[in-house]
Amino acid sequence: MRSHFLASGAAVACALSGAATMLTAPCTGQVAADYATNPTYSGGWAAGQNGGFGFGAWSFNGTDATPPGTYQGMSFSSPIRTAWTLSTHANNTGLANAGRAINGGLLPGQTFETIIQNPTAYHFFGGFDILFKNGIDNNAAGDNTAALRVSVFNYGGSNWSLNDTGGTSTPLSSATTGAAGMRLDLTLTSATAYSITLTPLNGATPYTHAGTLAGGPITWVDYRLYDGTSAGPEDTANNFEISRMTISIPEPSTIALILAGSGLVFLRRRK
Repeated sequence: MRSHFLASGAAVACALSGAATMLTAPCTGQVAADYATNPTYSGGWAAGQNGGFGFGAWSFNGTDATPPGTYQGMSFSSPIRTAWTLSTHANNTGLANAGRAINGGLLPGQTFETIIQNPTAYHFFGGFDILFKNGIDNNAAGDNTAALRVSVFNYGGSNWSLNDTGGTSTPLSSATTGAAGMRLDLTLTSATAYSITLTPLNGATPYTHAGTLAGGPITWVDYRLYDGTSAGPEDTANNFEISRMTISIPEPSTIALILAGSGLVFLRRRK
């Protein structure tokens, strides 16, 4: 039998999301991670950048060329703090697009997690989505092909919907999830099946759904914002913001690290 004492610094940072923003190498059980606070983005967010590990470089392909303006940038005033930010600048026109590869694809037993702050302003025939797809680049406007699409489109409603082999409307509104942000956890339960949990960060009841993917494997994640009226990168009412994305394999030791909080953790392993 051997004992391991883990200080509340680097080891605990693997489990505590608030402290994990400076990771540049994998934690135990974590196969991919990137954060908007990564030094890679200290000078701004640009296509071709690649912070963290386990993901490909960011692509902005599919972003509308007109009207002219900046569609991707950094925000520092969101409830989710520092964030990659998508913005569009003219109502009923425009698409801001940002996506990247999942190196090796999302595998059964792995969980993709992201923290987002969605717009709270309502724009008719506008909205936002996250596409989990098999591909090598972003989808263009109007192309919603994906193994799973998680979206709000303001055409008769403003609740989140899930589209896989069918369509599911959730009880979560964009106002509820936009109040303080939302955590999305997507776990593959097999090569063709998944479980997803949408957790509003304002304390509202999470929503969990199990379904069948419309295709696969999932090799790309694409964030898109349609038809907003952004006043700039700090316009939290109109922009779509992302503070982190990770892929992990849950393990029992993670629970012990989270419970530690501070000080020393005493873990015992048997040979």
